[in-house]
Amino acid sequence: MRQNTPTLEDLDLLRWDLRQDCVDIIMAGGGGHIGGDMSMMDALMVLYLRHLRVSPETVDDPNRDRFVLSKGHAMEAYYAVLCHQGFLDLADVKARFQQFGSPYIGHPNNKLPGIEMNSGSLGHGLPVAVGMALAGKMDGRDYRVYTIMGDGELAEGSVWEGAMSGSSFALDNLCAFVDRNRLQISGCTEDVLRLDSQEERWAAFGWNVLSIDGHDLAAIDAAITLAAETKGKPTCIILNTVKGYGSPVMEGKAPWHHQLPNAQEYAQISADFVARKEAALHA
Repeated sequence: MRQNTPTLEDLDLLRWDLRQDCVDIIMAGGGGHIGGDMSMMDALMVLYLRHLRVSPETVDDPNRDRFVLSKGHAMEAYYAVLCHQGFLDLADVKARFQQFGSPYIGHPNNKLPGIEMNSGSLGHGLPVAVGMALAGKMDGRDYRVYTIMGDGELAEGSVWEGAMSGSSFALDNLCAFVDRNRLQISGCTEDVLRLDSQEERWAAFGWNVLSIDGHDLAAIDAAITLAAETKGKPTCIILNTVKGYGSPVMEGKAPWHHQLPNAQEYAQISADFVARKEAALHA
C-alpha cells in the first residue's frame, strides 16, 4: 500500500462522487456503458487511490505499476478516476467527450496520459498484461501489472491463453480482476458461459483465486494486498458485483449495459448517489 493514502472511510464517500462524475460524462457525451461503469468503479477506485504506484509525474517511469482496462467499454469510470488523480481535467473531458476529433473517446486511448493500452476489442487485456508482467520479470523490475476484465469477456479464447501463460511463467507480479456482474448486453453471463465454477476454472489454470464482494471496499483492499503478497503464481480477484450499482434505476438490469438516462432517470440516479453518500457519512 502507498503512503499518504485515503482511508476506506474517505473512499466510502468518494465512490458516490466518482459515480456522479461518470454519469455526468456520459450525459455530456450522449452515451456510454453506464452499467459496467458502476459495477467496476469501487475496485478501480481502491486500486488507484490505495495501491497503484503511478502518478501524473511518473507516467513514463519504467518502474511504475501498470493498469490495463481490458473491458474498455467501461471507459467513463476510468475517466472519472483518472481525472480525480490528476491525469486528466474533468471539465475538459465533459466538454469534449465523444466529440469529433476529441481524444476522449469511448474506449481507452493511450495518447492520453496515464493510459497504457488502447482496448475495447475484448479478450486482449489479459494477454497484454501477461507480456508487461513478463517483461518486468525479465528486466528485474518490481512493478506490478493489473487488469480488469468483464465476465462476458471470458468467452474469448485469448483470455484463457493468457491465463495459461501467466501461470506458466509464474507471474506473481500480475493481478487480474473479473467484474462478475453476471450481465452482458444479451442477457445473463451465467446462462450463456456456464461460469458457475469460475473460481475452480481459474484455480485449474494455476492462479491464486480470491472471490469477494466487489462493492466491499475493505474486501477489495485486502484482496489487492494479498495478491501482492502471493509468490509463484498470478492472482485472479473475482469481483461479485451488481451491474448499475448505486441506483435501483439501473441495478441488475441488462438494458443499462449501454443506456442513456432521460432527465427523470438522471435526477433519480443523482439523488440515489446523494442518499448513499449521506448514509455512509452517518454510518
